Amino acid sequence: MADVVILPGDIFDKRAPKPEVIAQAINLFRELSKNNWKAKVIEFKGFNGGKAYTNIPVIAIPGTHERTSEGKENVLNLLALAGLVIDLSEASVLIELNNEKVAISGLGGISDERVKEYIKSINFKPVENIFNIFIFHQNIYELLPFDTNAMHYDDLPVGFDLYVDGHIHNMMEAKVHGKPFLIPGSTVLTQLKESEVGKKGFILFDTQYNSYKFIEINSRNFKIINILINNATPESFMKICESKIEESLKNESNPIIKVKLDGTIADDYSIIDMPIQSMIRKFSKDSVIEFDTSRIKSKSSEEKIDELRHGNLEGISIKELGMKMFINKLNELKFDEKFDPSKLFEILTIDESKEKVIKHASEFLQFE
Repeated sequence: MADVVILPGDIFDKRAPKPEVIAQAINLFRELSKNNWKAKVIEFKGFNGGKAYTNIPVIAIPGTHERTSEGKENVLNLLALAGLVIDLSEASVLIELNNEKVAISGLGGISDERVKEYIKSINFKPVENIFNIFIFHQNIYELLPFDTNAMHYDDLPVGFDLYVDGHIHNMMEAKVHGKPFLIPGSTVLTQLKESEVGKKGFILFDTQYNSYKFIEINSRNFKIINILINNATPESFMKICESKIEESLKNESNPIIKVKLDGTIADDYSIIDMPIQSMIRKFSKDSVIEFDTSRIKSKSSEEKIDELRHGNLEGISIKELGMKMFINKLNELKFDEKFDPSKLFEILTIDESKEKVIKHASEFLQFE
């Protein structure tokens, strides 16, 4: 059994989970708090206030899923106020077990634009002569290079013996400032992506020997099936998909399956004509299935795209369609009947700078 539990964010799936979900979490953490914890929190320091309402070593930070606007409580705060966990966002604790002490500092998930300067402003420092852990919940550019605002490894505070990030949902490991950098990943499937294929679990870290191992847990298996179709009719589409799904279900216990389709549909058919829902229903007792049809091409869909490119759909230009949607929205908002929506629509769609559009729209509204 572990002496300390660290949860680096995204404990819940939504910022405002349903009461029954919060109740489940409370019961879970209440049972956890009943353990005979020998390790104890002996010191708590909140860099921006904050307080610990328990000394049990169950440490957590809010992730992006729990994050709320500044100054507002989040669901993790409520668990901390109830004394079920210690909220370590912008704080540090000192934990003692026998003659060993470990210091843990934490920063909850914040916007990528703010995190670099925020870390500098708090100036996280390790405690001398003991093992130090820094936990956080952010994008890392070296792992997700598409986000130019993401922090880099070098932005993390120096001097810690272990860095733990909770933002990415699959297990990853690296080195930061010459020390282990670990992402335990989620314990359940969160997204139907290729990166989520594989075992789920948690990391057990030994601070005395500076070693760790990944402990797998039983979780629902996730599989991706790639199916290529060529000029498919509803009948041939069902035949090949059913065959692949049945083959994938062999020796599997209620897996989650993502079917990725590629190829073409026969003339006079569209993806809507394919019996996708009937197959989902057929295998619903044995699996959960999602179809990805984004790469499927059909003659009818190509013709629709061509109509859009030429600014006409079912005899209505794109501008006319936009105007209709705009008027409907104004009607929903109950604008004055004397209000001329066509004039405002023209102002808003003119090719000018944002400042000029706002100026002209404001002048028009005031005049009206």
